[in-house]
Amino acid sequence: MRCNEMSSFIVMDIVKEAEKFEDSIHFEIGQPDLPPSPKVKKALHVSIDENRFSYTQSHGLIALREKIANHYATTYGVSIDIDQIFLTPGTSGAFLIAYALTLKGGATLGLSDPSYPCYKNFAHLLDIKPLFMSIGKEDEFELHVKDLKPHQLDALQISSPANPTGNIYKKENLKALVEYCEKENIAFISDELYHGLTYEENAHSALEFSKNVLVINGFSKYYCMPGQRLGWVIVPKEKVRHAEIVAQNLFISAPTLSQYGALEAFDEAYLTEIKAEFKARRDFLYTELSTLFEIDAKPEGAFYIWANISKYSNDSFAFAKELLENIHVATTPGIDFGSNGTNRYLRFAYTRNIEHMRKGIERLRDYLSKRR
Repeated sequence: MRCNEMSSFIVMDIVKEAEKFEDSIHFEIGQPDLPPSPKVKKALHVSIDENRFSYTQSHGLIALREKIANHYATTYGVSIDIDQIFLTPGTSGAFLIAYALTLKGGATLGLSDPSYPCYKNFAHLLDIKPLFMSIGKEDEFELHVKDLKPHQLDALQISSPANPTGNIYKKENLKALVEYCEKENIAFISDELYHGLTYEENAHSALEFSKNVLVINGFSKYYCMPGQRLGWVIVPKEKVRHAEIVAQNLFISAPTLSQYGALEAFDEAYLTEIKAEFKARRDFLYTELSTLFEIDAKPEGAFYIWANISKYSNDSFAFAKELLENIHVATTPGIDFGSNGTNRYLRFAYTRNIEHMRKGIERLRDYLSKRR
């Protein structure tokens, strides 16, 4: 365990600082402001009235796992046994299960740079070595087999759609990565939390290319249930019992009320409206930010824009602090996501409505025009 190597989750520090200002504009946290389907709310009320306060089995509710399995069958055309599915306390619990199943102390986990900061911190917590491979606009922010070949990896983790860049791994490349890892006996972990939040074309699941991958998803983003703390991990059949033992000891079971609420989360009519709203927000913010910063690529999914601030600063942390303190605009400094030029980037989340974001853009435009 290398807890001393863990870094703070900077975006959460920014959230805390932004709360000091009543008029803060929030571009920092990846948390949808939209509620879940009304059916979810009704299911939660019913489960409270029925005193659903006990543990579930460590796998989670059978009925919810059946709905998740059906989701994979209809969305991706893949068949999953419900015993392969584990409901977890957020995707954080899912990451811990995935790492425990595939990596021993001292093992090496391949990650892209930039990538979600908690990956490396979970690795440090479990005495796993994170190995970073740089990605950028020249390779569409995707890792490729050529990036893996120089390294001795025990596992690879990718996210698609990705945080912080919003790119989607192309089908051919995702397939090639999965096949290479399978051939080289490298565990493949696919973070698919932002599936559903895709705007021109759908994302592919790693399960389409192998039954031996571990896939992580959850209800916090597309399903608008971040505070319910409910994720899931799908594990290969031969790892089911091992995963069950880890889950039993790590958290006993995922939050029971959240599971009952999530039984109604797959409300396709409502989710279509969610996707349309986030697409409108993306289009607005991308257009506006493009007049202020260089944007390497229009995001294909998730709800983030990765903005190059180098014409104003080469210190993303100091710049984010400056914007928050001077104009009460909260953003996430790029250094939260790695070291590959991330000092020149801010991440903007379009998780608030357009009117809220418009106020932030007006403040930015006025402040930056004077700052030059």
